[in-house]
Amino acid sequence: MNTAQFTPAGTLTAEDLGAVHLIGIGGVGMSGLARLLLTRGIRVSGSELRNWPSLAGLRALGGTIHMAHDVANLDGVDTVVYSTAIPADHVELAEARRRGLRVLHRSEALAATMTGRKTIAISGTHGKTTTTSMVTLIFQQAGVDPSFVIGGEISEAGSNAHHGSGEYFVAEADESDRSFLLYRPYVSIITNIDEDHLNTYGDYANLAATFADFARLTDPEGFVVVCADNPGTRELAVQLRSEGRRVYTYGEAADADLRLTDVASSARGVHYLATVDGTSLGEMRLPVPGRHLGLNSAAAVLTAYHLGLPVEAARSALAAFPGVRRRFERKGSVEDITVYDEYAYHPTSMTAALRTMREVAGDGRLLVVFQPYRVYRTRDLHAELAAALGLADEVLMLEVFGPGEERGPGEGGAALLDSVDLPAGCKVFLPSFDDVAAEVVRRARPGDVVLTMGAPPISLLGDELLEALAREAATRAAAAGGTDSPSR
Repeated sequence: MNTAQFTPAGTLTAEDLGAVHLIGIGGVGMSGLARLLLTRGIRVSGSELRNWPSLAGLRALGGTIHMAHDVANLDGVDTVVYSTAIPADHVELAEARRRGLRVLHRSEALAATMTGRKTIAISGTHGKTTTTSMVTLIFQQAGVDPSFVIGGEISEAGSNAHHGSGEYFVAEADESDRSFLLYRPYVSIITNIDEDHLNTYGDYANLAATFADFARLTDPEGFVVVCADNPGTRELAVQLRSEGRRVYTYGEAADADLRLTDVASSARGVHYLATVDGTSLGEMRLPVPGRHLGLNSAAAVLTAYHLGLPVEAARSALAAFPGVRRRFERKGSVEDITVYDEYAYHPTSMTAALRTMREVAGDGRLLVVFQPYRVYRTRDLHAELAAALGLADEVLMLEVFGPGEERGPGEGGAALLDSVDLPAGCKVFLPSFDDVAAEVVRRARPGDVVLTMGAPPISLLGDELLEALAREAATRAAAAGGTDSPSR
């Protein structure tokens, strides 16, 4: 996607958009934008084919949801918003252009909502959503009431967007289609740069160069925050500093500006000691497991520190961090079989997630139900994906989710599963979502952790698995003459 075809950031405000219609409004990115517009008093409609959980909340805020794609949905609309996943010949998108309506990419519309605020833009190959959530909660704890849009819902809070009264706007910035180049951040955070989105960038060098372009869009009075432990962002820090730009780093590396030491992670959470330029900030604790989540939190702490927010606000916010939906989200438990959901689909984030889930499983087995996300990624990172999945005890593989893509010979979920280094009896390809619940019931036993992981549609499976496990437990109890109900 060439950002030159888009409206430059800052030339529109949210109020300029009039009545807004979002194609595919239920997706996490679009639903966040819709929520933000609704809370600003803007009339919002949208179309969907799936009944995503976010839709009920949007209706409650006054949004109009059409459960079909139809040209009639555009009646009375001034602006139509689409995402990169929407094809150019989509019935509503094509009709909007025929009618001469304002047509904006999601990132253009989001940029319009940022006008007049100091934007904290968080990007990176992975870790964006969790880091954005942590920054948001720290700012809220400090009492500055930021506006925010997150690529996931903060657990318990149940929200992925808010129109705040403060001067800051915290936003997840998507690099997958270069649309993050539309933003003009006051602070840019880049969590890591790893090989991905090569359908857009062609090669890693172009990807890294574009991240550098994003960092250069940062306000000269602001600053850039990057990870000192990731080779890509470490090299970027050196490059930006040589250009005279203000850059702060975080990580376990000895030369990080905010250094993490004594890092420990278990099923109960992660904690570490934080030091900035030799000054101790004390211990930081999160109630969710994973060393990589500790690293994400350090980016948020460092940002808040250099914006002059109290360290105690960061400590308190992290100690109460509830997690983010689809990031180590515990769906429930039936007879000591626990079901989690996790968004990871890139080999690096999958490896971190599976290692953390092993901490959670303890002596139990780890069963992974995986849906690959995008044909090009499954093809280009085939070996790395297979190696990550090899950390599981059993793998149940679904077909690749790749809207608009075509699979070539030897591409797809079955081919990926063949490369996973597990015994034949410990891996199975399931061509349909309808096959998953019965297979999980057949394989899972007390003490196991079942993890649904990967592309967005798989997030809908967790509750179905729990219901199937509960039915099986009830059937066994009835056959044995018992009356106990399985817990959840």
